[in-house]
Amino acid sequence: MAEKKSTKPAAAPAKVKKKDSTKAVEDAKPEVKEPEQRVPSRLGNVYKTNIVPVLTGKFGYTSVMQVPKIDKIVVNMGVGEAVGDQKVLEEAIKTMETITGQKSIIRKAKKAISNFKLREGMSIGVKTTLRRDKMYEFLDRFVNVALPRVRDFRGLSDKSFDGRGNYTIGVKEQIIFPEINAEKIVKVLGMDITIVTTAKTDNEAYELLLAFGLPFRKKEIK
Repeated sequence: MAEKKSTKPAAAPAKVKKKDSTKAVEDAKPEVKEPEQRVPSRLGNVYKTNIVPVLTGKFGYTSVMQVPKIDKIVVNMGVGEAVGDQKVLEEAIKTMETITGQKSIIRKAKKAISNFKLREGMSIGVKTTLRRDKMYEFLDRFVNVALPRVRDFRGLSDKSFDGRGNYTIGVKEQIIFPEINAEKIVKVLGMDITIVTTAKTDNEAYELLLAFGLPFRKKEIK
C-alpha cells in the first residue's frame, strides 16, 4: 500500500535577526575624551598684559617680537660626592624632581680625573630644563615663596649676568623650597638656577627680570 503523502506545508525557515550594523559600528568606536582646558600660568599672563607694554615703551621696540622674553630656566645641581655615595645622587634626583615637578637628567663626567677618583661616564650632577607654563610656575614659586625664606636675604646681585642676557642665581640649600621637608633630607644640596632670556643686552634682561618681580638690590648695569 502506497504511503500517503503529507499535504501539510513545510515550516518556513526561522528568520535570523540581523544585527544593526550602524549600532555595531557605534559600539566599536572608542570613547573620545574631551581635551582638558589648559589654564595659563599667572606670570605668563603678566608678561603679555603688563611686561610687554612696559618694555616696549622703555626701549622703543617697534614690534612685539622684539620684546625680550624668558626662553627657559635651567636648574643644575652638582653632586660630586655621589662618586663615593650613591645615596647622594638619589637624594639629588628626588629633590630636583620635587621642586621642579619634572623628570630630571643625570649629568655624566666627560673625562676622568684621577685626583678626585672620577672616571669618565660617572654621575656627577642632575639637571632639569623648564619651559613655557612650568617655567613660569617655577619662577613664581621661587621669587614669591622660596627667596623670602633665605636667611638674611638682602636682594639679588646684578653681577651674575653673562653678557648675553642670561642670569644665574646660586642657591646654597634646597630647604628654601617649601616642598622639601627639612627633617627628611639626607644631604644639604645647593644648585644653580639659570634664567635664559632672548634679550640682546644685560640691561634689557635686567629690566625684564625686574618686571617679573626678581628682587635685585641695586641696579649697576650700564
